Amino acid sequence: MEKSDDRAVAGADLTRPLDALLVNAPLRDYSIRPRVNDFTLPVLGMAYIATYAKRQGFNVGVLDAEAMGLSIVQTQQIVNRLSPRWVGFNLLAPTYEISARIASGIREDVCIMAGGHQAKAMPHEILADRRFARLEALVLGEAETRVAALLGDRSSRVRLPGVMWNGGIGNGSREHLAPDINELPFVDRGFLLQDPYRAYDGRLESNMVGTRGCPYNCSFCGAAVSANPDVMIRTRTPHNILDEMSELHAAYGVTAFRFIDDLFLGYERFIHRCMSAFQSARVGDRWVWDATGRINILHRADDALLDTLAANGCREIALGIESGSARLLRYMGKRITPDMTRSVVRRLTERGISVKGYFILGFPTETREELAATIRHVRELWDLTEGRPGRFRASIFEFRPYPGTPEWHRLIATGRYTPRRLLACTAVDLTDGGLDEAMHDRDEFNFSVNMQFGEATVQEIRAHLVELSREQYQRLHYR
Repeated sequence: MEKSDDRAVAGADLTRPLDALLVNAPLRDYSIRPRVNDFTLPVLGMAYIATYAKRQGFNVGVLDAEAMGLSIVQTQQIVNRLSPRWVGFNLLAPTYEISARIASGIREDVCIMAGGHQAKAMPHEILADRRFARLEALVLGEAETRVAALLGDRSSRVRLPGVMWNGGIGNGSREHLAPDINELPFVDRGFLLQDPYRAYDGRLESNMVGTRGCPYNCSFCGAAVSANPDVMIRTRTPHNILDEMSELHAAYGVTAFRFIDDLFLGYERFIHRCMSAFQSARVGDRWVWDATGRINILHRADDALLDTLAANGCREIALGIESGSARLLRYMGKRITPDMTRSVVRRLTERGISVKGYFILGFPTETREELAATIRHVRELWDLTEGRPGRFRASIFEFRPYPGTPEWHRLIATGRYTPRRLLACTAVDLTDGGLDEAMHDRDEFNFSVNMQFGEATVQEIRAHLVELSREQYQRLHYR
């Protein structure tokens, strides 16, 4: 072991043999171009798995190669030097190729397991990938209990549902596929390099998950219900959530929390229950929090509920706005309109709740006129909230297809695309016009399959991304 491993590997006791090292692959090979952004969202999913395994007595570490800005070779060297019994990979479309390259260079005495969205969407293709020829376990879906079982006994895979390997698939109690999220231990922050972290407002902030699953079927989303028919939509009890918040405050001094669920404020009954508990615990007098939300749910919420969100410390809500075109929103299955978005953004920001809006440019079937409507929509939301207690900020992306989603199946059905081509993600450098502060926070999200899906060319889309990113930066920092 080298001294640098202490800094790279989180949560493990490196004076003892490692049972498992979970690897979050870098978004690109950082030996080619160094990492620019200073922060990346913590790998909560891996930390949940590692925390559960640690509670079962295993020595587990997390290697967040993206947060560390490691190259492919550096990542391989750390794994091989530490020689864990198992190495695990989280397979996602943007990092699949890099994960596969890392896996192909792992020493032969280390067992390999993998999971993640791509594992669930394309298990047979992964098992056929020669770079994963030594894959001992492909874990489909929520993995806490099954990973711990595999660490205890490799042969247990035959008794674990949703575990595949070349030549076999496990079969057993389906309770493994949807563990009781109120019984899972709170995430051990020792597995996370950047959580808690110092946020832009000076507060110590931590990321949390309050729910699992999503009941909606947005055509582009990996959480779409049609892509996850086996997933039970579950919410933690408000008191379970409050206990974790209190523990983080007591242990680290955290006073700001970010719920990064697929959809935290997306179930009306849960919102009422949660806000009632927050009110009783006087959360708004002590802490602030951000969350994901759903425009159609918030649109039908009455003023009293929005007032309660603000009073309980809600600082910002992230909303999937996606487009300024009503036609395209219907095509996506969003169940919203631009008018609904304007109303929700206005009502939230006038109460001091900021909004982060997500947008997609270059969506399949998008016309140039619809692209222009989306850009106008971004700017009108900026203008609408000018001078209000809450602010509006836009996070804008180039469309990229994810396997297993409704949009993926529509693209394949046209006969113009192959899975191999749609999976050919590469990192994109948007700094050709010069690197500046506006581009730093985008670095983590710039990857593409480099294909034109709507009327506008890829070059046009990227020019708009740069223009809007710089305008957003100016509005946030110089107004």
